[in-house]
Amino acid sequence: MEDLNNGQSVDKKTSYKSLLIENIKYRTLLTKKYKLRKPFERKNDKLIYAFIPGTILEVFVKPNKKVEAGEKLLALEAMKMNNAIVSPINGVIKSVNVKAGDKINKQTILVELK
Repeated sequence: MEDLNNGQSVDKKTSYKSLLIENIKYRTLLTKKYKLRKPFERKNDKLIYAFIPGTILEVFVKPNKKVEAGEKLLALEAMKMNNAIVSPINGVIKSVNVKAGDKINKQTILVELK
């Protein structure tokens, strides 16, 4: 048995998972879906992705420009609406991966910060 930090243990031979809650040990089987789940990945605030497909109307920043949190980086038209893409953190623009007129897909990396 391997002991985990939060009072859980996993028996490698039987694929049982044991939980210790208020000094009572509960045992459960791990499902195939649970074993094949996608592991958690922390979001990288320095990469700015498109949250919806659309067309880039205007780019307001260039590489090596300092930006503050909340500053407008791009204008994105999607579903007949203009969306302002803003910087989530203070930083310096590393690269701008799109230009005005580009049609983009969801999850396209628009801007990278240093």
